[in-house]
Amino acid sequence: MEEKFLMKGNEALAEAAIQAGCRHFFGYPITPQTELAAYMAKKMPKVGGTYLQAESELAAANMVLGAAGAGVRAMTSSSSPGISLKSEAISYMAGSDIPALIVNVQRGGPGLGGIQPSQSDYWQATRATGHGDFQILVFAPASVQEMVDLVGLAFDKGDEYRMPAMILADGMLGQMMEPVKFPEKSEQHLPDKPWACCGHQNKRKHNVLNSLFLSPSELENLIIERYKRYDIIKEKEQRWDEYMLDDSDIVLVAYGASARVSHTAVDMAREQGIKAGLLRPITLWPYPNKAFEKLKDTAKAFISVEMSMGQMVDDVRLAVECRKPVYFTGRTGGKIPNPNEVLKKITEVEGTL
Repeated sequence: MEEKFLMKGNEALAEAAIQAGCRHFFGYPITPQTELAAYMAKKMPKVGGTYLQAESELAAANMVLGAAGAGVRAMTSSSSPGISLKSEAISYMAGSDIPALIVNVQRGGPGLGGIQPSQSDYWQATRATGHGDFQILVFAPASVQEMVDLVGLAFDKGDEYRMPAMILADGMLGQMMEPVKFPEKSEQHLPDKPWACCGHQNKRKHNVLNSLFLSPSELENLIIERYKRYDIIKEKEQRWDEYMLDDSDIVLVAYGASARVSHTAVDMAREQGIKAGLLRPITLWPYPNKAFEKLKDTAKAFISVEMSMGQMVDDVRLAVECRKPVYFTGRTGGKIPNPNEVLKKITEVEGTL
């Protein structure tokens, strides 16, 4: 019988990172992700790791840049305004091709906003995590178990493609408790990183990691090569989940906590004879456009369900190539949509078909 543990999302995520080989955490407290950092503070010394509460979010992110550049698995976590402060260092990581994990347990915004759950950092994560031409991998868990499962994947894919990865969660997932299981412990073999600045002992040429290139041609060539890698990622790494899509007329598109609400709304719609289904993106970048290839011909309408003002709507429109109408329903400012609200939107849309 497999062993399960009842854990809060933030703490489960931290434990999963440790089990994935992370031994260097640099952070700064902010609600609603502080339990993650607190767990790391207690656990890291026991596993021979490093926990450091920096003097600011900026400092924490730059410490991750340095540690990850030395080839170790390093991570930081924060919530919404804290991620904004870390954005410069994230851009430096991307510009230096350094893999690291960034966790955003979102809260309401803009500004200090509030401490309640939100999904209003979608644009930031997928469009503008920092300055310059770059992307990062973005994974969106919808349960505490999936938080555990995606942490190791995020580290692995970050290492594989030499780029930062983000777990984009929200305050609801970070604070809720659910039973989770962890992968069976086995001897861990982390990938070699011959590019790392970790000392060469006169056995190889010394490495330099840098994001400053004063030659426009050199910088342009590097960015073009990086985007060729992004094209490979978009082809190979799209992830999503489907629920009752085989005969759906109305497809809800939702990620994270909103997907949990939408799942219930689909069941309620089906009880009323409305053919609704749910498409749940797991990767927000790359966005799972492949999931829409059949749906854009068979479905009659799409509804994006979010805890924001509709930041994902344009991605849904692009994915369906504007062949079908795309509607929006959701709450913002720390409010969570409830299934009845989503069902009301489904019935409104159904009445237009």
